[in-house]
Amino acid sequence: MSTTESRYVQKHGYLSRYSHERTVALREAAPVLSETEWLRNLQQELPKFIPFLTGKCGVVFRGRILEIGAGGAWLSAELSKLPTVVEVVATDFSPKLLKEQAPKVFQLLQAKTAKITRTPGDFHKLDFPNNYFDFVVSSAVLHDASNIVQVLREVKRVLKPGGRFVAIREPVWPLVKIKSRSKMVSKLVTTGINERFHNLADYKEFFRQAALPLEVKRVNVASGFKYYFNAVVNGFTHARYAFIGTKRGGSDEAKGRAGRG
Repeated sequence: MSTTESRYVQKHGYLSRYSHERTVALREAAPVLSETEWLRNLQQELPKFIPFLTGKCGVVFRGRILEIGAGGAWLSAELSKLPTVVEVVATDFSPKLLKEQAPKVFQLLQAKTAKITRTPGDFHKLDFPNNYFDFVVSSAVLHDASNIVQVLREVKRVLKPGGRFVAIREPVWPLVKIKSRSKMVSKLVTTGINERFHNLADYKEFFRQAALPLEVKRVNVASGFKYYFNAVVNGFTHARYAFIGTKRGGSDEAKGRAGRG
């Protein structure tokens, strides 16, 4: 791990009209895995996503990257290790997660911490200039938004022309209604967590409304027989996708306006 600690920038009054202090409380009260499960997931499962995105989806991470809803910021940690990435900014509703959990994750994943800045933030109203980031990324948090279209519009605003938004690990309802669906919903109700789940058509509509052209990639990070099984049933009994939105460049937008005229 880099000998330079990641920088933490404190912010106050960062919540937008779409959020409130209860949002932070719910974020910090989310159910957590056991220590053993958490370590296995962190060190064995989650690091598979970057090679999948770069190798199978053709995503070339580079430049300045923003992670929204970072939590413990495992995705920021993995991205920091790429030589083409020069800066990573990890934001989350919860200062506690960024201050207490993220440094532990960085150490376990041997992050290049000198590249990383942690700061509280609300993804409904990003406190960054227009056209600032080469990439915006998220992991399993987009569905928590009070207004997903508003989040996508903010993401689009801070992306440079040609920049890309990559969202992974979103819970998407499969085509087949399985018994575990009702169990999942009832569990969320009893724990007080306000999770929202959508199907693939919903996500496509969110990106359309935000005018952020979308590519949908099936995600399969398994190996052996499980890889082939997942390839067959993905979308039916379970649904795992990567959502990749690209902000049109100046020339593309000019062509679009000319076509409409």
